[in-house]
This record gives sequence, C-alpha cells and structure tokens, in this order.
Amino acid sequence: MKTIDDYNFEGKKALIRVDFNVPLDADLNVTDATRIEAAKPSIIKVLEDGGSAVLMSHLGRPKGQRVPEMSLKHICEKVSDIIGVQVKFVDDCIGEKAITAAGNLQDGEILLLENLRYYEEETKGDVGFAEQLAALGDIYINDAFGTAHRAHASTTIVAQFFPGKKCFGYLLAQEIKAIDKVMSSGEKPVTAILGGAKVSSKITIIENILDKVDHLIIGGGMTYTFIKAKGGSIGDSICEDDKQELALDILKKAEAKGVQVHMPTDVLAADAFSNDANTQVVAVGSIPEGWQGLDAGPESLEQFKKVILASKTILWNGPVGVFEMESFAKGTIAMGNYIEEATANGAFSLVGGGDSVAAVKQFGFQDKVSYVSTGGGAMLESLEGKTLPGIAAILS
Repeated sequence: MKTIDDYNFEGKKALIRVDFNVPLDADLNVTDATRIEAAKPSIIKVLEDGGSAVLMSHLGRPKGQRVPEMSLKHICEKVSDIIGVQVKFVDDCIGEKAITAAGNLQDGEILLLENLRYYEEETKGDVGFAEQLAALGDIYINDAFGTAHRAHASTTIVAQFFPGKKCFGYLLAQEIKAIDKVMSSGEKPVTAILGGAKVSSKITIIENILDKVDHLIIGGGMTYTFIKAKGGSIGDSICEDDKQELALDILKKAEAKGVQVHMPTDVLAADAFSNDANTQVVAVGSIPEGWQGLDAGPESLEQFKKVILASKTILWNGPVGVFEMESFAKGTIAMGNYIEEATANGAFSLVGGGDSVAAVKQFGFQDKVSYVSTGGGAMLESLEGKTLPGIAAILS
C-alpha cells in the first residue's frame, strides 16, 4: 500500500483529493472543522518536503450548477487558519483559470480549487474531466475517505493519469488500517455494537461481520424487530414487520458460527416520542400498548458493560437509544463510557457511521476511543466487505 511517506514532494505539485464537505451555518461559517483538521498532516508533509499542494473537494450537492452558497471560497479562511498557511483560491477547478493558478503556485504554497460538483462530470466519473484535473499536479494523493466509495472523477478516475505517482494520504491510510484491525487483524475477542433504527440498513454489515466477531451487541430501534420476531410484545416501538424472518435468520446464522448475540433485556419506555414523555423501565418483550422503547435499560447496560470490558477489539456503529433527546441519551453515554474504559485498558476501538460519530462528538468521547472514522457511507460499505473504488484506484 503506497502512502504519502513513500514519496518526496520537493519541487512537486501534489494534487490532493480532500474531503472538505463541511457543515456551514446561515452566515456560511464552518460549524465543524473536523474534516479540514483531518487533512492537515498530509498537506503539511507535502509542504515540509518542499512541494506545493493543489486541493480539490466538493461541498454539498450543487448538481452541476454554480450555487453561490456552496462555493469553497467560504471555507478558504478556515482552511488557512487550520493549516497555518494562507491558502490561495481559484473560482474554477478546470480550464484556463485553474491551469494558470496551479502553474503560478510556488513551493510551500497551497491552492484550493472551486467546488468539483459545479460540474456534473465529477459525479458521472467523466474521463475527460478527470484528465483536466490531472493536468494540475505531478503526484496524486487521495486523502478523502468520505468519498472513497464513489467512482467519481476526482476520487477514482483521475488516478489512471498518475501511473506510479499516486498514493494514499495519512487520513485514508489510517482509515484502511482501522477497518482492517476490526475485520481481519484485530486481537480477540472482537465485539461489534450495531445500533440505529433499522435492521434493513445493517443487514449486509451483520452478514459480513459474523465471520469476524465473537460478540454482537444489537441495540437501538432495530432491537424491536428482533424481539417481536421472537414473540415479544413491543407496544408502539419502531419495527420493520417485513424483516422479522430475516432477524430470526440472522440469529440462527450467528448461533451456527458461534457468535454470541446480546440484546437489551430491559428498556426505558415512553408514552410518547418526546423528551418530556412519561417513562418507565420495562422488560424488552413486555412493553405495554401505547408505550415505545427509546433507550436501553439499566440491566441491559450492565450486561453490555461486561461484554465490552472483556473485549480486545471493538466496533461501534449506531447508538442504543434516541440520544438526541436528553431523557433517552443515558444508554448511549454509558456505552461510550464502557468503550472508553476498555480502550484505556488496551482494547482497540473504532467508531463509525453518522449517528454514532455524532454521539461520540456530542458527549466528548472522540479523544477517548482509538479511532473515529470520517466517512459514513464509505465506512459502512467497507464493513459490508465491498472494495471501495477510490481505494482500488490507488492500489491498481
């Protein structure tokens, strides 16, 4: 696996695909700079070698239109602050303006190109568009894990124009190693915690990881599809009725492979989907009509704690309750605490997937686990066992 450390960038222009698709507020200020900070080490390596960096990214979904509020010029100052170098900006990513701006770039300088998705050729994986991007650099670095599952021009197609001169940035290399630790090289016992609302969104992940894990903790809304399938009463809890047979099939497969499945035995139920609802702790298979399970109960959390603290490798994908409401966040916070303790004791912990990453950030666990993935869809597809096109393009 060729990484940025395999190259010296002295006198070279590095064309770097970064993921600067960051959230902006109504005044177009960056509200979460995590992705910019994650790209910093790769950019600094290029500059310290004596090279220059041409950065390309998308922002939002302008769908081939020049949507002013999705211009990358709005984040240029923030990128400059984080990198510690004044970043130049050009209001196009191909054509004469881009060629001139890249051509004038001196060693030690950084150029940020305009939003790639102002051109629909980007998402279509257009070869001609990729070739125009390729003309702006000497070496191609992919450091955008968040878009590595897309066969777009800047993430995949462009790599073919850099034979022998393409590599992974630090961030993308870290992501690949973290997922590999969970999926193949991690120390046992390996535990996967899968939460979230729907079984259907996690089917392929569950089926793929059953060969890799020793313990599977199922939490969140999808619990109730399993409990109902086993004959329990779930009241008004969320449930995918058409996935009950599938749930039973997953449990059978897990048993056949020797994987221990852990589900809540009790839950915090509410009489409405509201932070101010009346609540009671009930057995998971005895939720009264008119009530719905919205968080894991204390007995369940004690059971999960034992499993997590005995684990050496932990994957956390999805919360175990409606953590966005304070009344139903205790379970997810407790899981974060257990994973933090296990990590401090030497376990490797990987957190990935939109909601679990949001929870980890909200409750301050991001520096207390081993690795927090920057890519939602890319992370999930990796866990499903798919080869991501952006990764395959560098390896080919």
